[in-house]
Amino acid sequence: MGPVLGVGGFLEAQARSLQGSPRPAGPGRAGPVRSSVAAPDCCGGLGNLDFRKADLCIMTRLLGYVDLSEPHFVAAVLAIVFNPLFWNVVARWEHKTRKLSKAFGSPRLACYTLGGAILLLNILRSHCFTQAMLSQPRMQSLDNPAAYHVGLALLGVGGVFVFSSFLALGFTGTFLGDYFGILKEARVTMFPFSVLDNPMYWGSTAIYLGWAIVHASPTGLLLTAVVALIYMVAILYEEPFTAEIYQQKASQACKRS
Repeated sequence: MGPVLGVGGFLEAQARSLQGSPRPAGPGRAGPVRSSVAAPDCCGGLGNLDFRKADLCIMTRLLGYVDLSEPHFVAAVLAIVFNPLFWNVVARWEHKTRKLSKAFGSPRLACYTLGGAILLLNILRSHCFTQAMLSQPRMQSLDNPAAYHVGLALLGVGGVFVFSSFLALGFTGTFLGDYFGILKEARVTMFPFSVLDNPMYWGSTAIYLGWAIVHASPTGLLLTAVVALIYMVAILYEEPFTAEIYQQKASQACKRS
């Protein structure tokens, strides 16, 4: 998968516009958003950019907006971290023991039950995300029609990736059916997998980013960064394990033949 492109430059411009304006009172920190401190000179090109300083620059611009100890913010972070942890732990336990399949009488029913639980948890996560944004200040430089339309565009793009991923994979393919022994005959290569790896995860991230921009919320931007980070960690754990499951299937097929 690759992150949604085209937003970094916009956020950079918005962050620079905060320079010289007072910050709201209150403790807090912002998540890392890449930017540049100053434009390169005519001859130095990109070699003059110090991205480490740029990250600190953006963080200091957003410092006064996010209260990391606010209860809604804490609840949102916990929900964001818990969801992938939950489905990975449960799915791996099922793959190892088959206890869910035995308890529900079939692998498909067990997979449908886990998928339903994941959907409910994702609804709770989105609720916590929204409440965290509403409980903290808006960013004036993002509170304008241009930013609002960028946010809407990201919501649309993310929705397309998430929905088309679901159509391509089906319910069991989306909700870890391979851990229940419900394997596909071949790797899915149709859209959106033809243009992006892990489009379900990155589409979801784009939706959260768009939602944050629509609400002109620096809290939402920070939480979106947490979402992206957690998804990247999940991908590191899920992809090798899934590949191993299909390697085992191929080995068993070879033995039978």
